[in-house]
Amino acid sequence: MKPRLCLLSSVLCLLGSVAYAAELTAQQVIDRMKKESGVTWSAATVDTFKAGDPATPVTGIATCMMATLDVLQRAAAQNCNLVITHEPTFYDHFDVFAPLAAENDAVLQAKRDFIKAHNLVIFRFHDHIHQMKPDMITAAVTRELGWKKFQSPDSIQKYVLPETTLGELATSIQQRLGIKTLRVTGDPATKVRRIGFAPGFGGFSNTRPLFQSPDVDVLVYGEAHEWELIEYAVDAIASGKKKGLITLGHIPSEQAGMKDCAEWLKTFVSEVPIHFVVTPEPFWSPAAK
Repeated sequence: MKPRLCLLSSVLCLLGSVAYAAELTAQQVIDRMKKESGVTWSAATVDTFKAGDPATPVTGIATCMMATLDVLQRAAAQNCNLVITHEPTFYDHFDVFAPLAAENDAVLQAKRDFIKAHNLVIFRFHDHIHQMKPDMITAAVTRELGWKKFQSPDSIQKYVLPETTLGELATSIQQRLGIKTLRVTGDPATKVRRIGFAPGFGGFSNTRPLFQSPDVDVLVYGEAHEWELIEYAVDAIASGKKKGLITLGHIPSEQAGMKDCAEWLKTFVSEVPIHFVVTPEPFWSPAAK
């Protein structure tokens, strides 16, 4: 082989090797997340791939609160084919969609068709982000609320704020988190200062003890079944307890954490762009509209 051809061949091989080495797969991103989280990952978890091939080369990463079709469309428009979502993609905590698929559900199929057409890979990051020290989700929302300095040294779920009224507290929270449809149970004139905080969906067995605790005046939480926690709160207030309940909605109660997740990913993933894609609040009020 002539020297020039030999040199050209070597350069092409070198460029091919560099391109191959720079190719980052979805699985490699998740492996880095597991390492950097500082958490021992459990096999019994919902934090798994929900769609797509983990071996897919990543063009961009999007973090989000919920991988709704709208969110997936905006992620794909930004050339992000790895979507890291906090909540389920297929309408079930474990992303079990077989019953809907058996019915040929049109909504499910539209979503799956979009995922396939855009070669998306979806990974859920729920259990282990809450196990990080500190819990990235709660820490981010606490910061957005401006409550960090008021956190109890004894509990990550309790805060002692300067005295205010239930109505004033609700207004402050609504403004800080930009919530359109925040809901409040209790007398708006009730004096409150001791706050219980439970973002997301904690279930009645976890939220009731926090609400009824004698050192909690008002429970601020994400969402609950109305016949459980909310009915209990209504009965507690009717029985004479000076309590309040503020319902944020699941998405606004945790979304700030997935914004922080994007920034965290940038500290150890540099090969591709990383974006936080907002999940819009799914409700609107006629007055606000």
